[in-house]
Amino acid sequence: MIYGDKKTPVIVQGATGKQGAFHIDLMNRYADEVGGRGVVAGVTPGKGGQEVNGVPVYNSVREALTEHDAEVSVLFVPAFAAGDSIMEAAYNGIETVVAITEHIPVHDAMCAISYAKMEGCSVIGPNCPGILSPGEIKLGIMPAHLAMPGNTGIISRSGTLTYEVVSELSRAGIGQSSIVGIGGDPVIGQTFVDVLERFEKDRQTKAVVLIGEVGGNLEEEGASYTSLPIVAYIAGVSAPPEKRMGHAGAIVAGGEDDAKSKIRRLEDIGITIAKKPSDIPELIEEMI
Repeated sequence: MIYGDKKTPVIVQGATGKQGAFHIDLMNRYADEVGGRGVVAGVTPGKGGQEVNGVPVYNSVREALTEHDAEVSVLFVPAFAAGDSIMEAAYNGIETVVAITEHIPVHDAMCAISYAKMEGCSVIGPNCPGILSPGEIKLGIMPAHLAMPGNTGIISRSGTLTYEVVSELSRAGIGQSSIVGIGGDPVIGQTFVDVLERFEKDRQTKAVVLIGEVGGNLEEEGASYTSLPIVAYIAGVSAPPEKRMGHAGAIVAGGEDDAKSKIRRLEDIGITIAKKPSDIPELIEEMI
């Protein structure tokens, strides 16, 4: 419950699009299951006055907030408008923006995330599956049926790998406290360090699974920050050097950012490494 709980009210920007409408329904179905508030309002410029799956739609975030309380916004806005939408949410006092949108221009993402930070707003993503705190709140597109409540946190750069690891843990009877997809783009808001800082303060979380990729050093920064027990899985061991693999942020440069090098650096600072996702449950059980 590190970014919200069942009492947290949510708005969706880009509510009337196909994806926005679809996931409003899923988020509110989950809220109904757990007794939460869910999505209280949607925002789409020019579509004010409509409803999406029973949720009222407004022309702007400001207009929505005159009628409803909200602390989190989930973005299903087209890439060309997503940067402005993040800044609109931050300007109007939204505490957390979950940016599902991918292919946001890098300059737009830089400007929007910097502005949001100045306004005290945390941005998850862009290009992420969102957040799921099992039994509490679903923010984004994660398949909630795979998860179960527990005390293992998960932070990931990959959406589908996240789902696989959650499924492996649940099948082994290991529940999750919160699952956070931070996004795979070169420029993201909340990093491994930011999320681990929240897990450190979360009484429910006793260990963390860190799911990384080739490219960059975000995993090492995060792993060296926390005192929580960590199991890391780094995808891309077979990725050829100097090739872009999967996400825009997964770029191997000069042998320093390939998976094997990253794994060695994590092992050097005492992090337990899983060779494959199915190894993670056993390693977590040894820690908690």
